[in-house]
Amino acid sequence: MSLGVFRHALGRSSSGLGHWIGMVGQQKRVPGMVRAFGSQWPSRNGTYHRFSNTQDPWGRRSNKPPIWQSRRFWYVTGTVGVGGTVYYQAHIEESPTGRRRFINISRETEVSMGAQSYRQVLAQYGKLIVPSGTPVDRYVQRIAQRVIAATGMDADWEVHVIESPERNAFVLPGGKIFVFSGILHVTESEDGLATVLAHEIAHQYARHTAEQMSRQMLVTLALVVASLFVDPSVLDLGRATGKLLLDLPNSRDCESEADRLGLMFMAAACYDPRQAVGFWERMRAEEKVAPPQFLSTHPSSGSRIDNIRQWLPEAMDKRNTASCPDPLLTDSFFSRLGNSKVSGWA
Repeated sequence: MSLGVFRHALGRSSSGLGHWIGMVGQQKRVPGMVRAFGSQWPSRNGTYHRFSNTQDPWGRRSNKPPIWQSRRFWYVTGTVGVGGTVYYQAHIEESPTGRRRFINISRETEVSMGAQSYRQVLAQYGKLIVPSGTPVDRYVQRIAQRVIAATGMDADWEVHVIESPERNAFVLPGGKIFVFSGILHVTESEDGLATVLAHEIAHQYARHTAEQMSRQMLVTLALVVASLFVDPSVLDLGRATGKLLLDLPNSRDCESEADRLGLMFMAAACYDPRQAVGFWERMRAEEKVAPPQFLSTHPSSGSRIDNIRQWLPEAMDKRNTASCPDPLLTDSFFSRLGNSKVSGWA
């Protein structure tokens, strides 16, 4: 739910790697550009000729062998390869569920980037943000703070409701949560809203934004290096292939991990994790046309429901360990009153 919005917010500011990607992508559009390590060279009339040991880029005869046949090339390539492997292994860590992942972004950098995105989101939705202290704001704040307390995380949390029919919510690094009012009628109850908020809080807990950005930087660097040896047009195919084989599965892994962690968080906060199934069933009913799962950044609602049912015994054990009251007793008159206010407003 959240990472795509965060990347969209960050997309307004240019980054160093993005600048270099642009430079690499432009190579194929500049006539006569000389590529230092390419397998093809542009001629004066803009067409390409295979680089060989008998002709240089300007059509003159040459006995100089291709660069990849030189010993220095392989020394440099080997050094960079070994150094890159050591760097990659040094930044491998385990996620909260034991999944191995690459992260090379510090928490300080992550929070700083989140603060920048937070200001941008406030500027974008400023007039649509529900005023603090209103019934809907207090309702969402109360449930969010209860789930946050169950995680034990120390952050400068901010929770905002955006008056919009969009059925979504997202979190930014540093603990900035945004909930669109359109999702409130789908949640139906405190347990349903706790499902949404716990999921977003789990993204923050597991540092999924930092993980996604680290992976993108790694893929970008690999494409930039590859552009030194192949035609730049191959980069477009490389990006598409990398998105399909790396980015999308990793995004779905993060979403599934947030589902699992969120289920445990809402259970520890004494919400009923069994109600998460009902929420995702309602979300599935709301979906007009869902893309195939392998083309989506999120698992399908059906897959989420199946996973949640598998995790429910663990979540109920956590709820029982927290000495929570019977779920039927927590569905009080005041809770129903709060939900009716939200439904009427939304």
